[in-house]
Amino acid sequence: MFILALIYCFILFIILGERDNDYITRLANELEDEFQRIGPHRVCAFVAETVGGSSTGCATAIPGYFKAMQAVCQRHGALLILDEVMCGMGRTGTMHAWEQEGVVPDIQTVGKGLGGGYAPISAVLINKWMVTALQEGGKDFAHGQTYMAHPLSAAAALKVQRIIQTEDLLGNVRCMGQYLEAQLKQKLSGHRYVGDIRGRGLFWAVEFVADKGTKTPFPAALNLHSRLHSKGLSKGYELALFNAPGAADGYSGDHIVLAPPYIVNEADIDDIVERLVRVIDDTFKDLDLGFARLSKCNISGNMAEKGPKA
Repeated sequence: MFILALIYCFILFIILGERDNDYITRLANELEDEFQRIGPHRVCAFVAETVGGSSTGCATAIPGYFKAMQAVCQRHGALLILDEVMCGMGRTGTMHAWEQEGVVPDIQTVGKGLGGGYAPISAVLINKWMVTALQEGGKDFAHGQTYMAHPLSAAAALKVQRIIQTEDLLGNVRCMGQYLEAQLKQKLSGHRYVGDIRGRGLFWAVEFVADKGTKTPFPAALNLHSRLHSKGLSKGYELALFNAPGAADGYSGDHIVLAPPYIVNEADIDDIVERLVRVIDDTFKDLDLGFARLSKCNISGNMAEKGPKA
């Protein structure tokens, strides 16, 4: 059996002039074609991140995308599996990120927000219809694992979830998420090397490009994302940034992710954004990347030295 792990599919390039509905239809047709290529009877599931995590940097789907993908899956009896290890359990403003997409997955993975970092724990959530189907077929829902009875992690996760509910932290995530978005875009949208600011709730990414007009990424060899991360951890900045490469083509592309705690307030966000701006400005100052130097580099990523021809 095959599992279609198309985590990147909803951020494929939109054809110039293509409307959102046409774009979604095209992707649904591509998924249908893949089912037919493999054989619908050989595909058991379609896997995606509801909101992109480390690989795509908080990329969100166009409204209607997941409904279209689920329709293809249902047509062939395949499961919709959503990976919400990073974006789930309140991070995007709702307990589950899929609540904002108009779908309910068959299987969902959760992790980071489940225990809030107080204890290592993750979980797999199963749609009720799957459990019912097993029971009606005379089978039990067998889900025992090696560490299924870890009381410390379970107790920590339960306490975290109770606090999220009783203190209405999801409301704060939504409110402060809007404020964080506004501050990031106000302070960084005009930056020469900021190509995109995207996200939802308290889950935001800043992507960097060498050319804002063409969205051309920096050469992978520059390792820009790592430089930003290191600068953030150095004295005088004290800002933990999640960094990753490859959002452009799997190799090139640099972005950092901000994911403040659910209890963050406006003063905290002001401080975070101020530190981030300094990290970005000073990193590029260190690199001495001006337009004159960039014009001499092969922006496509080919950094090979040009010597005299033999």
